[in-house]
Amino acid sequence: MRDLVLKSPLEYKAFNIFFEDESRFGLLTRNGSMLTAKGVKPICSFQQVFETTYLYGAFSAINGDMFLLELPTCNAANFQLFLDEFSKHNPQEYKIIVLDNGAFHKAKSLHIPPNMVLLFLPPYSPELNGAEKIWQRMKRNFTNKLFKTLEDLSCFIEAEVRLLTAEIVKATCNYSWISSSLIWNI
Repeated sequence: MRDLVLKSPLEYKAFNIFFEDESRFGLLTRNGSMLTAKGVKPICSFQQVFETTYLYGAFSAINGDMFLLELPTCNAANFQLFLDEFSKHNPQEYKIIVLDNGAFHKAKSLHIPPNMVLLFLPPYSPELNGAEKIWQRMKRNFTNKLFKTLEDLSCFIEAEVRLLTAEIVKATCNYSWISSSLIWNI
């Protein structure tokens, strides 16, 4: 089934570590704080519509590289699609993917591409996943916005992704244990 020749990780031209996570974006208005004059109650448009899309993302704190894919649901089949497409992004790079313990991340049906390995964080530790900080950054801009359709929402997501530069990704996802690690100074 695979036409790929399996290589040892040491045979790849480059190594990179990525933080991976998924985030849900929907038409339900996400309310947040607003600045107004003293004594003036802020007014924000609101809708209660439960249509959603998911953004799968992998972000490198080493060089700021990123790979994102918008998909309709969060499940093992779509995670497999994400892995397959991500493996084609810089295929000569061996990818170490740090991620949480979502059930679909460990599905028996998954086939991990040969140029990547999954490294699972301890349970209940989102503060260790740099991708979570990217979602926080994006969702700050998502607060108090009203989207009539999923297409409008997708356009907003696309515009937010365009704003993410390599420098922003590195600054947002970096942890001292990555930047000071001897493994990257070889």
